[in-house]
Amino acid sequence: MNQIIKINPYGFREYDARWLYEKDINLEGIENLGKGLGTQIKDHTKKDNPRIIVGHDYRSYSEEIKTALKKGLKSTGCNIEDIGLSLSPMVYFAQFNLDADGVAMITASHNENGWTGVKMGIKKGLTHAPDEMRELKEITLNQKFSKGEGKEVQIKDFDKIYKNDLINKNKLKKSIKAVVACGNGTAGVFAPEILKGIGCDVIQLDCNLDWNFPKYNPNPEDLEMLHEIAKCVKENNADVGFGFDGDGDRVGVIDNDGNEIFSDKIGLLIARNLSHKHKNSKFVVDVKSTGLYTKDKILLENNCETIYWKTGHSHIKRKVNTEKALAGFEKSGHFFFNQPLGYGYDDGINSAIQVCHLLDNQSKKMSEIINELPNTYQTPTMAPFCKDEEKYMVVEELVKQIEKLKEKKTKVDEQIISDILTVNGVRFSFEDGSWGLIRASSNKPSLVVVTESPTSDKRKKKIFDFIDGLLQKTGKIGEYDQKI
Repeated sequence: MNQIIKINPYGFREYDARWLYEKDINLEGIENLGKGLGTQIKDHTKKDNPRIIVGHDYRSYSEEIKTALKKGLKSTGCNIEDIGLSLSPMVYFAQFNLDADGVAMITASHNENGWTGVKMGIKKGLTHAPDEMRELKEITLNQKFSKGEGKEVQIKDFDKIYKNDLINKNKLKKSIKAVVACGNGTAGVFAPEILKGIGCDVIQLDCNLDWNFPKYNPNPEDLEMLHEIAKCVKENNADVGFGFDGDGDRVGVIDNDGNEIFSDKIGLLIARNLSHKHKNSKFVVDVKSTGLYTKDKILLENNCETIYWKTGHSHIKRKVNTEKALAGFEKSGHFFFNQPLGYGYDDGINSAIQVCHLLDNQSKKMSEIINELPNTYQTPTMAPFCKDEEKYMVVEELVKQIEKLKEKKTKVDEQIISDILTVNGVRFSFEDGSWGLIRASSNKPSLVVVTESPTSDKRKKKIFDFIDGLLQKTGKIGEYDQKI
């Protein structure tokens, strides 16, 4: 009797794959995904037996999912090199270090317990883009699989190679007291040791592995996580606090006073610091990020250019690659560093290290450094529920509405819309530099809403109220994950 293959098509997202395990996908579905990915990698590499790096995060079901994926990969002829319990950046690094043909990381990142997924890539340092995801979806759902016979090897102790690569290149001149919070996710095995290795005095917070995530989700945009870090920073008189997501490719930062610093502003501080040594550099930032980059005095003095691009780790790392940018920054905490600072992919621990270098190069506290930036009033990233099958249509309709409002010179808090950027959803700006963003989430059934004003907290809220009003009129919006 044939096993039923369960695989919800909506799990194929813009640049990775995510499902609720057993509800939306079963092991047979995962095996078919492995067959689809193996077929795709063979087609792209023109090799009969391409070598694939495979790793998994610390969820109770991740190993069995990895086993099913590997079975599918091997049935197409792919040779597996399994590096065991990993962070996503460790898998990406392994592709460079071991000169492999592709990667597959079993993780649902910061998604709640019950979710699973795969981050995958073929070209070194780049994960799947939307075109490759569409291709993978078609191969998998239509079962257009190659056949072959692959082998498997276990790569022992690869975590030491990854840790030493970061430690040896980043020794600090002075000790920095850092709270390191991992939300009981996989980063707990890696981040404290690496940051100690470069010279930090580390205070661990929720670094023991627990796949139930008993306190909060490991998500550096989650206010609950950030508030816990802030409390610990103040109690321990720490210089800085770091919060890592479930698979270690993102970081959130808290200053010495316990204040959250949104990651787009951390990116700007790092860009400023790097621009002195690397003049004429390019930086790429996502459309959710602060508008401060374009007018920043230090970046302009050092002849640096900022490019706003689509949100999503795959989009930004590809843009960093094609533009040969020095670094890229996302508001969600994905940071990307090209040589000589990194290999182009997102690594939350390397991002935390760059913040440590920022402190190491100055005799100022983190709060003093952030206060050098012009003040802006910013919301966190807010995600109202919207069905996967409806979210893109909802955004498309809202783009049309906002374009009409711009034409009519409709005012929001006495401001007319001056500019509209539609590279990813719609980002609309006002004359005073305030802006709002609406886009479809790339990895969950939700939209994404962000607003910012350099003028006042009141205006920031008015822009949010304006956006929320438009959304509620659609009749297709559910509860927000968090709200101002």
